Amino acid sequence: MNSDSDLQIAGDILEVPHLLQVEREHPATVAEFVGLARSIAADRSQWEHLVRYDAASRWYHRLRTGPGYEVWLLSWVPGQGSGLHDHGRSSGVLTVLDGTLTERTERGTRALRAGAQRVFAPGYTHEVVNDALESAVSLHVYYPGLTEMPMHTAPHCEAARTEPGALTA
Repeated sequence: MNSDSDLQIAGDILEVPHLLQVEREHPATVAEFVGLARSIAADRSQWEHLVRYDAASRWYHRLRTGPGYEVWLLSWVPGQGSGLHDHGRSSGVLTVLDGTLTERTERGTRALRAGAQRVFAPGYTHEVVNDALESAVSLHVYYPGLTEMPMHTAPHCEAARTEPGALTA
């Protein structure tokens, strides 16, 4: 049996530059979009000074764009919600930056606290609501950029019949 480690056999990967992946300027995979959202969330100086709260409607601000994607910052005062919707042909990453939001889907309801992330594909239907007593802030990455947000009414959906604040999943 050979006692040499794989590193000794293969050598130092940093010495073989053609084996390293080229660092991309913009994300292109789900993992990279999640990483982008996490890095923005971790650096409050990128977004905290931009946040505004609007009692009449959810406030939103496009924070960044790149080839085929957009990053949005949203604020939610208590009681504000998105309504039941999907994101058309866009996939997305939702990250809660401050506060707690409630996500309702046909599969159940879950509380999303600061740091929580949800990744979704085109056609994913959900409702996001601030059921808490404090304001919340969220970050949304869409790929491709969001061009539509079809609204739904589905009485069979958990989002339509769950009591606010109830956790069913």
